[in-house]
Amino acid sequence: MAAPEPKVYDMEEPLPVKAKADFAHLTPDHVLDLVEAALGQRCSGLCRPLTSYINRVYELELDAGTRVVAKFYRPGRWSADALQDEQDFLAELAGEELPVIVPLPGIDGKPLQCHDGNTFAIFPKRGGRALDEPDEQQWLETGRLLGRVHVVGSRHQTRDRIVMRPDESTEEHIQYLLDKHLTRPDLHDRFEAAVDEVLDMIEPLFEDVECLRIHGDLHRNNMLWRPGEPLALIDFDDMAEGPAVQDLWMLLPGRAADAGRELDLLLEGYETFRPFRRGELQLIEPLRFMRMIHYLAWCGRQQEDGGFSRLSPDWGTERFWQTEIQDIVNQGQAIRHTLHGS
Repeated sequence: MAAPEPKVYDMEEPLPVKAKADFAHLTPDHVLDLVEAALGQRCSGLCRPLTSYINRVYELELDAGTRVVAKFYRPGRWSADALQDEQDFLAELAGEELPVIVPLPGIDGKPLQCHDGNTFAIFPKRGGRALDEPDEQQWLETGRLLGRVHVVGSRHQTRDRIVMRPDESTEEHIQYLLDKHLTRPDLHDRFEAAVDEVLDMIEPLFEDVECLRIHGDLHRNNMLWRPGEPLALIDFDDMAEGPAVQDLWMLLPGRAADAGRELDLLLEGYETFRPFRRGELQLIEPLRFMRMIHYLAWCGRQQEDGGFSRLSPDWGTERFWQTEIQDIVNQGQAIRHTLHGS
């Protein structure tokens, strides 16, 4: 059987969207056919699925022995413009010789391919391990890397990416949870009251904050380290517009008050290439709250797609929502303590 012809991604053409994420047709043979057709190269029989909660990701081997990673984006999650935002950012970073992994161009010269409602990109495989326990020089190196990333990120805005502000992305996530009635009916009002109290407290803090293109989900598992090589950033799937500090705080080994040395080193390295507005440090705990809400909405969407209950059988139960509401209340108290010391 002839390999299917991937459809060339065209910015003028709307991306096909399915009501639910459907990866059922991505059998190993089909994935191999799609990659071969996209690259114009034969693959060996290797097609190994890799862990990914949102997309579908596979490691493959070309006949020449080179390993590649094919990333199939979740249908309906991102618009065509949003997918192009990721590719543009990666290309700009690579153009400045920053250590990111850029997709291989297909035979059409473009990084994105589309077939049967699924858009995918093929990346060269890079080995390495997560940066588990950085030493002082690695904290400095990480800061320098992020400063350079944000110099590029500040050059222009995205076409269609989330803006990480409480009055934009966070309110949208909350409204989604409420509109879909994902909270327990008897806890609906408690949840709404808890999040509204925190929103009222944090929204003024973001009024004059610069938002730029950032990685958006930068924890240590999204940084690869190999001896003798520079740190590399991976997985820009959640790139967003947001404050610079969003790309710093999740790297810390604890809350900022308990990680002063690590934070100082990060900022020292960062400011080698770009000034950092120290007032943004007060956004760390609000951003932690925003990530909690983002995660709840993310889980809700996975549940709608089906199959999520197997991964998290307790999600959505009364006890689950009681715990989440209390965590939100506790985080509100942490924010208040950071801002006012009480």
